[in-house]
Amino acid sequence: MASTLLIGSTGLVGAHILSTLLASDAAGAVHTISRRSPKSTGPKLHAVVEADTAKWASQLSAITPPPTTVISSLGTTRAQAGGIANQWKIDHDLNVDLARAAKQAGVRNFVFVSSAGTRSFLSSRVPYSQMKRGVEDTIKELEFETAVILRPGVILGEREVPHAGGPLLNSTVRGLGKLLGQGVADRLGQEAEVIAQAAVHAARLAEEGKAPAKYWILEAADIVRLGRTEWKS
Repeated sequence: MASTLLIGSTGLVGAHILSTLLASDAAGAVHTISRRSPKSTGPKLHAVVEADTAKWASQLSAITPPPTTVISSLGTTRAQAGGIANQWKIDHDLNVDLARAAKQAGVRNFVFVSSAGTRSFLSSRVPYSQMKRGVEDTIKELEFETAVILRPGVILGEREVPHAGGPLLNSTVRGLGKLLGQGVADRLGQEAEVIAQAAVHAARLAEEGKAPAKYWILEAADIVRLGRTEWKS
């Protein structure tokens, strides 16, 4: 991997993506743009801290040479954003702006951590699914050399600011895995570390020209395969 730009490096999944990239001998320069400094550090990390997200697209365009791959795990919650309108600005509008800036800058591959259920029967009535769906559609329309969409279920892990009901979901999914088998848990949710490793694995395959499709969608089983099963081997 020649160079990668990671957006969302301070979130639960993003922090794992960053540490995975920095630890990988296969990854070259790693750029980040975030509102606060990422926790992971390393000699190949080039971090830009910019509180004004309206400037992120121009910060992306200023990276020279442009990264070959952009990975976005950017997202927030309605509660943290202060309402659905503000959440839409981050989860949808900012991701769309960054994808367009990436395409214009000459980025070849784009990896986006979306969410399960974006194409379900009721998704058109769920604002969160609408946000993710809109970003997915934009990325597809931009026709990167390779676009990868990850659709994890419940994201398992310890967040700095717990989501409402998050700890209960974590314990429920993990408990079902112990009771009924890991396969049951894997269908419901995936560990943040596994999602991160799947994103990095998919990005590497895209850069090597080994992605199975120009627009590659990773559902839960694919995430577990790339991020845990094949990652271990």
